[in-house]
Amino acid sequence: MSRPRRLDDLSDLLHSLDRKGYPAYRAIQGAWAGEGLTLFVDHVQGDPFATPSRLRLRIPQRIHGIPRELWSTPPRKVATEDFLLRVFARAVRTGPRASGSGRSGEIHVDTGGAEILARSGCEITEEYLELRFRVGLPAAGRSILGREAERILCQFLPSAASTLTWSRLDQARARAWADLTEDHAHLQSLLTERGLVAFVRDGSILPRVSGVSQSLLRDAVPFASPPELCVSLPTLHHGEVTGMGIPEGVTLITGGGFHGKTTLLEALQRGVYPHIPGDGREWVVTRSSAVKVRSEDGRAVTGVDLRPFIHDLPGGKSTASFSTQDASGSTSLAAAILEAVELGADVLMIDEDTASTNLLVRDARMQTLVRKETITPLVDRVRELHQRLGVSTLLVVGGSGDYLDVCDTVILMEDYRPRDATAEARSVIQNLPTSRSASDIRHPLTVTPRAPLPESFDPTRGRREKVRARGLRELQFGEDAIDLSALEQLVDDSQVRAIGAMLRRLQSLARPDLPLRALLEQLYSEVNTRGLASLDSSPELALPRLFEVGAAINRLRALAVRPVGDRS
Repeated sequence: MSRPRRLDDLSDLLHSLDRKGYPAYRAIQGAWAGEGLTLFVDHVQGDPFATPSRLRLRIPQRIHGIPRELWSTPPRKVATEDFLLRVFARAVRTGPRASGSGRSGEIHVDTGGAEILARSGCEITEEYLELRFRVGLPAAGRSILGREAERILCQFLPSAASTLTWSRLDQARARAWADLTEDHAHLQSLLTERGLVAFVRDGSILPRVSGVSQSLLRDAVPFASPPELCVSLPTLHHGEVTGMGIPEGVTLITGGGFHGKTTLLEALQRGVYPHIPGDGREWVVTRSSAVKVRSEDGRAVTGVDLRPFIHDLPGGKSTASFSTQDASGSTSLAAAILEAVELGADVLMIDEDTASTNLLVRDARMQTLVRKETITPLVDRVRELHQRLGVSTLLVVGGSGDYLDVCDTVILMEDYRPRDATAEARSVIQNLPTSRSASDIRHPLTVTPRAPLPESFDPTRGRREKVRARGLRELQFGEDAIDLSALEQLVDDSQVRAIGAMLRRLQSLARPDLPLRALLEQLYSEVNTRGLASLDSSPELALPRLFEVGAAINRLRALAVRPVGDRS
């Protein structure tokens, strides 16, 4: 790397570029050393309306002075980087905005919502703190506004970066960010040891403002654990915390409409991530390997052995390696369950409202009327999922009473307050026995691993590479528009961008004998070692879970797989 030029020289250069044609901005690309920091201009946009330019600010450790204990473990490092990005984003929001054409003067720092995620926008190491972001270089028409650019790059950005020195940071809040994130990871590690799948601390505020907002609902009913499910767990920084522990096995969350069933499940599905202090859900902790699944009409399914749930199709068609470009609700849910288990999920979360009824249950009347049935409903395999494969199930139900016969725990929500109704459910079973009979199980509950073939991950569209996230719910990958709307545990657009970069990387990692889960574990090992920035130069990547990357792969219409043996 060549020696950085002086930031003062950049100031002079930008003044000299004033009113020249926009392509002349290319001259500022490179490294510029100022007092206590270095500014890197990595990519200069082609015109004022293009995606803003990529920049970095690097501050040496001796200047920022952030203590090592704030990033001494992986959870603390993720939390501290997240905190610093948010501080920097607040600082740049208060800055000057250049007038001009297109995206002139825009400064974009990629920060998240309530969840704390590993991001490419910030990295702290033994040597330095680095911030990565975008700036719209100012212009009038296609003429450079050099003085405006000098004010942003040489004056304002160094001033904003100075807010990240330890002496100027809110030190107590920075420590709270790191302590809470580390405690979330610690509690996740305790859940399996204690035979729990999730924990909700008493006093948590679970309801949100609306179905499309993650803002905390003020004056909501604080969560209070039923005495029968109350547990106390030790933390590293907050003493013992007390709340509801949801045990392994089959758990039903039930209750009347609008009493909080889905609100509880939504909090649990997001509890796989740590949350910022004050969110209300920061002490909702769910196993990191918990996966929410749902029905999804029209999705692609490729090479999945559906026989545990769907079998004996008319005309003798086998479902041992089933593929379709247009799955039904029941087929898509069966595939989602088996795909999640293939990827290593040990907790499944299902809401009756978004699940195909005929895959959940078939009542006695329909059993009597319909003799030739190709579906073994989940109600007849849910206990086997736990006993044979070690997979617990959390199921929100309001109308499928047959699940009372197969559940271990019943949580009844009334006015957003949970109570343990397991004993009442046992009484209901005795007084109102079901008349349905268990399905004739014709195929063992096995999951067949599949190896994606390298050609599945070709991102070209025609002759050009095409990888583009469209918000949170769609990823354009080559010729494929991957619908991600059913992946409810994706929480940030930047995770979708990261999935695109990961799929592109898999083209060189995939092998015909390497199962999907092993392939993704290899990818994550690489990312954990080299960082998210090793995947792509974008400063707007956030790390998704292995399960969501695998789910995106399973929705690729170009996916080609090869079975690699049975796993019971």
